[in-house]
Amino acid sequence: MVCQKEPLVQKVCDLYEQISSLESLKPSKDVDMLFTKLVLTCIPPNPIDVNKICKKIQEMRSKLIRLCGEAEGHLESHFSTILGSYDNPLDHLNVFPYYSNYLKLSHLEFNMLKQHYTNVPSKVAFVGSGPLPLTSIVLASKHLTTSSFHNYDIDPSANSMALKLVQSHPDLSNRMFFHTTDIMNVTSELQEFDVVFLAALVGMEKEEKVKFIDHLAKHMAPEAILMLRSAHGARGFLYPVIDPCDLRGFDVLSVFHPSDEVINSVVIARKYSMPINSIDHHQTGLGSMIVLPNKCSDQIQAFSPLNHGMVEELAIEEHLS
Repeated sequence: MVCQKEPLVQKVCDLYEQISSLESLKPSKDVDMLFTKLVLTCIPPNPIDVNKICKKIQEMRSKLIRLCGEAEGHLESHFSTILGSYDNPLDHLNVFPYYSNYLKLSHLEFNMLKQHYTNVPSKVAFVGSGPLPLTSIVLASKHLTTSSFHNYDIDPSANSMALKLVQSHPDLSNRMFFHTTDIMNVTSELQEFDVVFLAALVGMEKEEKVKFIDHLAKHMAPEAILMLRSAHGARGFLYPVIDPCDLRGFDVLSVFHPSDEVINSVVIARKYSMPINSIDHHQTGLGSMIVLPNKCSDQIQAFSPLNHGMVEELAIEEHLS
């Protein structure tokens, strides 16, 4: 059991105390400094398993993830407002300080998608797109240049800010759509998408995120692709961690943990073509062992882009009923 005497945990706790005492989490010198320190503390590879920390630290971690989410929302709104003041906002995306990270993350996600989905997706959904939907923008403009992107966010102000960024663009204004709704209220419409992205901060508690995943498993089209973001090691103090065994109803194809400045891990999974209740799930040490009633391959092919991270090997064991 990992607790507060661990040096990394002590440092994270100290930063949490300072962050939680701030009057506002909107961008400012103090906010920027503290979150930069937090990120730099959590980025280096560390064997810590946030699922095994003691209850007191778990509670702190949950609060910290919410604070990170709130600060990230303010940061995105701030820069979306700045970008929206330009005649052609998409020509100025590099004013956002983490734009290069989004370029790398989107490239990583596109390469993983390309390996497991050979067609060009016609319709893509992004759940939790926010006021600065950089993933959708980068994928639509650089990688999936004929796909339509449907962005879902529960916050109407976030969608109006996001729409302002693309409405003057001759191409993206015709391929990017924004829907203000709770994804839990979207059912049959989910059948239309070839690929669904789930943002890292949609469901900040694990139980909450699993509800979203279960909803997608119920309503997505058979064999459609789900891409979601997780975190690994100490980065689990910044974002929720999703284990492959949490993806009930999906065949987990690959999990990639970056070790550079890209913080989020990426999980790619395929919706089963059979009913969810016909699948039995067993957890293994590294991922999800999925026992299927039909013959399956013994090994999922590993994905290792640019050697900037680590792949979890996910075994599928053959089971004949």
